[in-house]
Amino acid sequence: MDLRITPEQHQLRAGLHQWLVDNLPWEYGVGLPPRFPDLDETVAFGREWQARLAADRWVGITWPVELGGRGLGPAEHFVVTEELARARAPELVGRIGINLVGPTLTAHGTSEQCRRWLPPILGADELWCQLFSEPDAGSDLASLATRAERVDGGWRLTGQKVWTSYAQFADWGLCLARSEPDAPKRQQGISCLAVDMHADGVEVRPLVQITGEAEFNEVLLDGVFVPEDQLVGRPGEGWTVANSTLSHERGVNPRQLGIHCQLLLGLLELAQERENGFDDWGIRQRVAEAYVEVKLFQLHNWRTLTRLERGEAPGPEGSALKLYWSEMSKRLHETVLAVLGPAAGLWQGASHNPGDGTWQRSWLYYQAASIFAGTNEIQRTLVGERVLGLPRG
Repeated sequence: MDLRITPEQHQLRAGLHQWLVDNLPWEYGVGLPPRFPDLDETVAFGREWQARLAADRWVGITWPVELGGRGLGPAEHFVVTEELARARAPELVGRIGINLVGPTLTAHGTSEQCRRWLPPILGADELWCQLFSEPDAGSDLASLATRAERVDGGWRLTGQKVWTSYAQFADWGLCLARSEPDAPKRQQGISCLAVDMHADGVEVRPLVQITGEAEFNEVLLDGVFVPEDQLVGRPGEGWTVANSTLSHERGVNPRQLGIHCQLLLGLLELAQERENGFDDWGIRQRVAEAYVEVKLFQLHNWRTLTRLERGEAPGPEGSALKLYWSEMSKRLHETVLAVLGPAAGLWQGASHNPGDGTWQRSWLYYQAASIFAGTNEIQRTLVGERVLGLPRG
């Protein structure tokens, strides 16, 4: 693709840069987003930050203008994501709605569903979660057992979901359930429904992670009624809807690129400050490797961007992208701990915010990178079968 920035994209970047200088709750280029000891406080701050961005239409860049977006293309979305990363802006608290649910509804929802659900997503007025994984059907999503039974006026949901991020704060959940248990293939007979997370029969149980936080949850669905107009796509074609969602989760959205650009910048600053940073040949080589790997990750993202700019579907190559960054992330975090040296085992923060455990928390969190969003074993299978054309095992 042509990597030269257009005048319009340059103007967009400059406009966002100035907006961030004027609106960041910390000093641009120096400070860092605040960290809170309580997840409730983190989400409350995230809602305020996202609402501020959305008020000036810096959220949902590619969404239609009539639904609150700017109607721009994938390249402009990348420009905005990169600029937010440079400012070390926090992730959008409503990122599941923005990055996954929004594109899915645009592709498969009715016009009424889009008008009803998309605008509240932009300013984090309503948060969404993703009700896909199950205790006995994690990466093997086609084995899901949650049932959706036809009843008068809609569906009755019964089952259990797990590893659901931010479910305790979500207003809506995009849920996959088996609506035709006698379908000849596992991928058939699955429907996709939008579930009101405040409805009777929905129970959310937070799961404490190794970081000490409870971002993930299990969700019990005990006879939850879902009206007919909350079916996304056609009955029994939820697998097609799910693949659209997963392609955005694994390969289209530059969320992890933005995160790892921030982590790389923090690593470079840390190496400059530590005695064993650039003076130690071995660590210097590892820091250089981390820099190169993040830049390669950027090139991989640009390749996906090329497909989108041409109007092509993301394709299964997103599995290769997810596979790459998840393993790259673990190596980068190991390098961070090497730079920290003897202090690596202490709950010690990043250079601009000492004592808050930023690096240790990040290292612990990204140990799961090879598991969430589809395990790396599953990604290798998808790459082999759908990209390389290898026979099924």
